[in-house]
Amino acid sequence: MLHTSDKILNNEEEEFQSIIYDLIQNETVNKMKNFRQHFKTSCFDHCMAVSYYSYKMCKRLRLDYKSAARAGMLHDLFLYDWRKPRPDGKGLHGFRHPRVALTNAMKLFELNKIEQDCILKHMWPLTVILPKYKESYIITVADKYATFLENRKAIKENFKFQKFYRYSYIFLCALIFV
Repeated sequence: MLHTSDKILNNEEEEFQSIIYDLIQNETVNKMKNFRQHFKTSCFDHCMAVSYYSYKMCKRLRLDYKSAARAGMLHDLFLYDWRKPRPDGKGLHGFRHPRVALTNAMKLFELNKIEQDCILKHMWPLTVILPKYKESYIITVADKYATFLENRKAIKENFKFQKFYRYSYIFLCALIFV
């Protein structure tokens, strides 16, 4: 039997999925699965996390959670490997990709002013110009939070792997010298 909190959680998850459903069904948005964002996380999965965190925070704060969820899903719609140098050599990724993502998103979907501002300013303070809406600040925080979690997990896994080899090396040296 489901507890009341479980029912609420399931209803919220269904609502969240319905808000971004058309976005995650889009062929171009799904191409984000082909690009790595942070360590083992795809750009699509990163955007999904930012979208969900933004949705939850904005809903709790009684802000426009639908716009936040949709903007979160589209905020990194740049469709290139940002680790490789660009052939045109134009600008650093951190400064440039919000405009690229906004341009790509506007070609595919009709975006309201909040969604546009969220996508364009999600790299604040790198983007220098302050976000106009509270939802834009939420997207910025959610993006940094998701990035932190993705990097922390990968660094932790890498550390465990290195630790294993370090102890194996010590063990082998001990066997050789004994």
